[in-house]
Amino acid sequence: MNDASTGAMQHFRMTPKSGSGGPRAALVLLYAEGYGVLSSAYPLAGPVVLGRDANNQVALPVPAVSRKHAEVRSERGQFMVRDLGSTNGTLLDGKRVQEAYLEANSELRVGDAIFKLVEEDGAEYQKYGLDGRMVGPARRLTQGGTNLVGGFQMDEIAAAIEQIAPSELSVVVLGESGTGKEVVARELHEKSKRRGQFVAVNCAALPDNLIESELFGYKKGAFSGADRDKPGLIHAAHGGTLLLDEIGDMPLLAQAKLLRVLQSKEVLPLGATRPEAVDVRIVAATHRDLTRLQKEGTFRRDLFARLNEFCVVVPPLRERKEDIFQLVRYFLGQARRGDLGLTFPFIAGLLHHDWPYNVRELEAAIKRASAMCAGPMLSEEHLPDSVKQAIEDYASGTPASATAEAPTEHELRELLTQEAGNVAAVGRRLGKARMQVHRWMKRFDINIDDFRATGG
Repeated sequence: MNDASTGAMQHFRMTPKSGSGGPRAALVLLYAEGYGVLSSAYPLAGPVVLGRDANNQVALPVPAVSRKHAEVRSERGQFMVRDLGSTNGTLLDGKRVQEAYLEANSELRVGDAIFKLVEEDGAEYQKYGLDGRMVGPARRLTQGGTNLVGGFQMDEIAAAIEQIAPSELSVVVLGESGTGKEVVARELHEKSKRRGQFVAVNCAALPDNLIESELFGYKKGAFSGADRDKPGLIHAAHGGTLLLDEIGDMPLLAQAKLLRVLQSKEVLPLGATRPEAVDVRIVAATHRDLTRLQKEGTFRRDLFARLNEFCVVVPPLRERKEDIFQLVRYFLGQARRGDLGLTFPFIAGLLHHDWPYNVRELEAAIKRASAMCAGPMLSEEHLPDSVKQAIEDYASGTPASATAEAPTEHELRELLTQEAGNVAAVGRRLGKARMQVHRWMKRFDINIDDFRATGG
């Protein structure tokens, strides 16, 4: 990122909606130096002016902000931002704009303050501080603590896990690669108080000819080389929880046997004549579209019905960027580098990247940055190459049109196929920011992992 480009700049809801009655839409703070004096979210109940002037609806005592910097208002059911002749300009998804429409998760930079638009729950976002602390008298939805790092969205998930954990319901955890599906499954196990082990198996990593013996076990002599009895992973999770990760890749024959386990609470090892009783909680996770796999005949509908007694959807990191600052501090603590400071360009670079491999990718980036940093601050030079490439055109140009015609679903799928799931490349071909491509994908219910060579 080049400071000179900006002058002086540095599937469903997990819990019911609150009855606060507050405005639904809001500008949620992603980062600003001195964030402690700012609100975590600014409701959009009417036209709001953002700027340094204390009389503005959104007063920003932040570097590089003009007295009256920009205005956000609703026009014909859509939110629009208009620059008010600011010195350093107004940026939308990394592009300078004079006037443009905002969409859900649009990133708006006003001076050295970065926000995103949310279209609902604006009052809820106000309760969660950028650093993980609650604001004022607000309390988290989850009562018993959580290992899930983040604000409102992750607290909703944690509260749902807390509520469902003591039950016997099977759970499906959906989310893109790297979003933290295993972390969710482990928390479900911990809060279930089940005394058995937590056992995780990656169905995609097991060869078809081994998955049955690994899951169900085998008896001595069941096949060539079976010189002793071997309990399967399901038996290893007796009294506990079994995570079947990437269950969308499980072969049909194994799916049929798993269905029998769920129905009878018994497992029949290969070569056995009598089934063995098992008490196991099944959590199935996948980045794949199980509804589409059912239509294609590669995933059993009856198995899905048994597994999907409760569903948790983990959002991609690009849809919860308000958590990035907190995640960075957490990963620095894990790396024993909590002493490191963060420059504004470093955080701004992280916020502008769309993190195709989600939290896993961010964790790797922070581990690398902390290892490479010899000084007291993380700065631009410590950003990974993927982030540096993403911000090469930061603050340059203007979106071609605020109401540009979107590609059809077929056209977008074709482009994603041609570019092997590289959203940035698709954006360049369409002349659009990556976030806009992601919005079109969400509109058409397109899963990016379906176009990549691997799940990441």
